[in-house]
Amino acid sequence: MPDNNSSEPVVAMVVAAGSGVRLGGETPKALRTVAGVPLVTRSVRQLAAGGCTHAIVVIAPRTEEAFRAALADAPVPVTFVEGGHRRQDSVLNGLVALAEVEGLEHAQIVLVHDAARALVPVEVVARVVDAVAAGAVAVTPVVPVVDTIRQLNEVGSAAIDRSLLRAVQTPQGFDRETLIEAHRLVADHQLDVTDDIAACEFAGEVATLVEGDVSALKITTPLDLVVAEALVSGVEA
Repeated sequence: MPDNNSSEPVVAMVVAAGSGVRLGGETPKALRTVAGVPLVTRSVRQLAAGGCTHAIVVIAPRTEEAFRAALADAPVPVTFVEGGHRRQDSVLNGLVALAEVEGLEHAQIVLVHDAARALVPVEVVARVVDAVAAGAVAVTPVVPVVDTIRQLNEVGSAAIDRSLLRAVQTPQGFDRETLIEAHRLVADHQLDVTDDIAACEFAGEVATLVEGDVSALKITTPLDLVVAEALVSGVEA
């Protein structure tokens, strides 16, 4: 694993192929705006400020023109890739395309980020990049679970010790070859995984946890948009 310095590319793969059914409207979720700025635009800006040098944005078919417009002034070079049916298919498509991007053929640090987590703090991105650069092969930011959680069982339900629980966020960071092999293994076994850390764990790797931030909420519902607008208004006022 190379040291993280100015000559080492750090690739951000931004998953933006979702339609955003729960959010409503006909616009792809990643193109919905918070304070007038598309989610994908905010995501790429934060990733770049946190140390990413290139972005691969995975999008739905027939949306490239709109995404190009949203990212016309992106602070880093952007490559667009068509996504797949599932999130894991989209990530694998991005990894395959990465090998064809000039200058990134041998990039070793890859961050995978949900465009819907558009308010991720720069410090969280930097912590993930630093952890991978230091030798971790699969890194995820996490935050403590604040709600009381109950697990259903045969007789009803039981409380779970939330002190042992963490909520997972993105960007998740990886050694490139580790991530590629994990996704190939998952595909070979026809498994569905919820995120890229789960794919790496199936391949036998151990996840490294770093501190996340509650402001890196995933914008999924109309209420999330309201919360995001309020957060941005407080910061940008």
